[in-house]
Amino acid sequence: MMLIPAHHFRDIERKPQYLQPEKCIPPPHPRPAGAMWFIRDGCGIACAIVTWFLVLYAEFVVLFVMLIPSRDYVYSVLNGLVFNLLAFLALASHCRAMLTDPGAVPKGNATKEFIESLQLKPGQVVYKCPKCCSIKPDRAHHCSVCKRCIRKMDHHCPWVNNCVGENNQKYFVLFTMYIALISLHALIMVGFHFLHCFEEDWTTYGLTREETAEARMSLHEIKQPLKVSSTECSSFSPPTTVILLILLCFEGLLFLIFTSVMFGTQVHSICTDETGIERLQRKKQRRERRGSWKSVKETFGGDFSLNWFNPFSGPRHPKPLSDRDWVRQVSSVSDTENTETTTEEPSEEPKDEDFAEVVDE
Repeated sequence: MMLIPAHHFRDIERKPQYLQPEKCIPPPHPRPAGAMWFIRDGCGIACAIVTWFLVLYAEFVVLFVMLIPSRDYVYSVLNGLVFNLLAFLALASHCRAMLTDPGAVPKGNATKEFIESLQLKPGQVVYKCPKCCSIKPDRAHHCSVCKRCIRKMDHHCPWVNNCVGENNQKYFVLFTMYIALISLHALIMVGFHFLHCFEEDWTTYGLTREETAEARMSLHEIKQPLKVSSTECSSFSPPTTVILLILLCFEGLLFLIFTSVMFGTQVHSICTDETGIERLQRKKQRRERRGSWKSVKETFGGDFSLNWFNPFSGPRHPKPLSDRDWVRQVSSVSDTENTETTTEEPSEEPKDEDFAEVVDE
């Protein structure tokens, strides 16, 4: 394959025909402000449904297998409240992460009129995404699933059927945190339930009432009436209970490992002000980063408070993009992009009135 010098692309980029305004017509029906965001992706929708199913399965086993049949009322109430609260917050965070606009760049704004309105100066450049015909601000990347350019895109997560970006990263972090917590809580309760039921009820499974009474006979039981019931540990038979608990244990262990890793990765990305994509492009990228605490406050919505853990409280509202946000300096772009291998000095020759330096990315 023949390699074409970079300056040849620059010559093409300087031609007014490169703008191709007929291919960058704004969408006829722009999405109204505040409208619900939802990605129509079959794989993502299936993964989101599976996520809800697994959480509801854990809810069923915890309530109807372990807590409701328990004879310890205080133990059942406390653990039931904690587990249900964490499960509710996890599902609420999942919905917010899935239905929140992650920071999509306006589609089809790379028109000739809009680029001319930016009044580019010598040494300035704008990036046009050839896939969604949008002008890409700094730190924006195109998602092939969402079919949009997303500001501060970290990655596309099929489990929330959405990109993780500037506006919904807080909800994704909360989702992974709460899933990890309910997984850990479920594993602890399964451990206690196995120990308790194996010692008390399951060793006598299959025996008659008289044989069970003889097996449990003790000085304490002689003085008190026998309390023998098949529902002391579970409403189901011991084999069914064991199968349900083993499946829950496997699910909890798998989700605990996965979400703990994702939570740690996301917190590290926020503290270092570096998305997952930017981490992969670190060798090609040189940019000024914000302080870790400032980045954390912007992601979670202000100074530390309980609202950090509230999925119904949004992050700090991002400022609307100004004309300056669409434009980048050639000196910074040349260090970060593959297409920018050389930088030309501004020519003293008069430029065409339609001149604009536009780069496909």
